[in-house]
Amino acid sequence: MKKKRLPIGVSDFKKIIEENYYYVDKTDFIREILEKKSEVTLLTRPRRFGKTLNMSTLKYFLTMDNNAENRKLFNGLNIEKSEYISEQGAYPVIYLTMKDLSGRNFEDFFKKFKNNLKELYVGFNYLRDSLEEWDRIEFDKILFKKDDGDYSEALQFLSRIVFEHHKVKPVLLIDEYDAPMIKANEMGYYEDAKELIGTFYGSALKDGVTTFSVVTGILRVAKESIFSTLNNLKVSTILSDDYPYFGMMEWEVEEILKYYDLETTLEDTKKWYKQVPIP
Repeated sequence: MKKKRLPIGVSDFKKIIEENYYYVDKTDFIREILEKKSEVTLLTRPRRFGKTLNMSTLKYFLTMDNNAENRKLFNGLNIEKSEYISEQGAYPVIYLTMKDLSGRNFEDFFKKFKNNLKELYVGFNYLRDSLEEWDRIEFDKILFKKDDGDYSEALQFLSRIVFEHHKVKPVLLIDEYDAPMIKANEMGYYEDAKELIGTFYGSALKDGVTTFSVVTGILRVAKESIFSTLNNLKVSTILSDDYPYFGMMEWEVEEILKYYDLETTLEDTKKWYKQVPIP
């Protein structure tokens, strides 16, 4: 029997399922998110721990877009047996990845930031014709990257108009929230980026119209950080007892090795894993 391919470098859940890659079922992550439904959940885990894949899985499960087709992606997975399967396809979802957002200086960063928002808004272009004139003007400023666009409030604005259109509060997913701040610190424009990004996140997560929000990153927030104004933030780190659906458990590695007829290499795998630095 031909073995499934390993999804090396693939973090899109739909692609993994549709192209029949080997998938370790982490869909209980969705159950725990929906069970707790904290207003804002920040999940901090090291690099290469499956953060983007889990957020992609959550997006495909919750989004109203193509919900009938997306339902098939979860056939036979743990979440299908959960009572929360009833929430599949029930929400408009705003999904934003900050993973590749960087720049040599603040001006370069800001150009890429505006382009990131343009791409986000393109996905919601169907809202445009239903907007009041004043909201359509603001929408177009972001969409066409105008100099007078209110970029610091763009995420909050989008959540409001999505809610007004669908009559359902959206779910907000932000992947790798801290990637631009790490780069800004390295390149010397941290304070400028912090002022912009702090308002951008804060306005959406504190005052935005959302059902709930999930944010991932590497760094745990401190009181003086860009999330300092939030009082509705629940933080889960790698040392927390909750959300154990990142990385690989030993029994999951054993199952993978067994599937590929490599179970005799478990001890060698442990030694190799300990020696490989996380980039």
